[in-house]
Amino acid sequence: MFQTYRWVAMNNAVGGEATRDLANRATRAIAATMGVVVGFGSIDHGVLECLQGTRPTTGLIVNALGPGYRWTVWKQGGEGAFTLLPNFLLSGIVATLLGVLMIVWALCLLQSRRGSIVFLSLGVTSFLTGGGVAQVVLFTLTWAVARKISTPLPFWRGILPATAQPILGRIWPWTLTASTMLFLAALEIAVFGYVPGVSDQLELLHICWGILGAALTLYLVSVFSGFIQDAESAERRSEAQILLKDRR
Repeated sequence: MFQTYRWVAMNNAVGGEATRDLANRATRAIAATMGVVVGFGSIDHGVLECLQGTRPTTGLIVNALGPGYRWTVWKQGGEGAFTLLPNFLLSGIVATLLGVLMIVWALCLLQSRRGSIVFLSLGVTSFLTGGGVAQVVLFTLTWAVARKISTPLPFWRGILPATAQPILGRIWPWTLTASTMLFLAALEIAVFGYVPGVSDQLELLHICWGILGAALTLYLVSVFSGFIQDAESAERRSEAQILLKDRR
């Protein structure tokens, strides 16, 4: 409780919106990265749907990747999506535009007062218009993390031994990079189906979902690590501000 009070006191003392942007830098970077990944996934689905032209969608559940392409292993199609729109071209255009909006929002406005809820709205709309089914987990996590960008995080320092916190707080850039690379690798498999030495489609599917699971796990580790670092940084800034006031 005292840590929360000191964080708020420091935030007010330094002042205004500038401090809001600086409060939890690691949390902001993690949320922005995941937001860009979600946007990229929506664009991926959208472009694949555009390639199918004005062909009517066959129902609410469709394959963003159509059948018969030579450049992919998935000759029967793939990349499942949900859409309320009547044809693939319209669905693809909307999903692509929403993906671009999510990327811009994640990079520029996610830390704003209503940034997290707007991003969640974009994610839900993307899901409903062909932006991908698996995206739901990631845009929900992005929303949850974005809500913590400008709030105190002292709780996260109390759940681990003090000796472990400096180590854990430093690993988030590495786990965030690894998780994003894993996500992109899974996306490549989902679109092209290329894994050296593997041709069985069922095995490819298992590898793809396994990589996605590993990516999500590392994203969660990144979030936890970022929260620890931001809580520690906020406490140091608070202590520095208190010392500065005492000297005055």
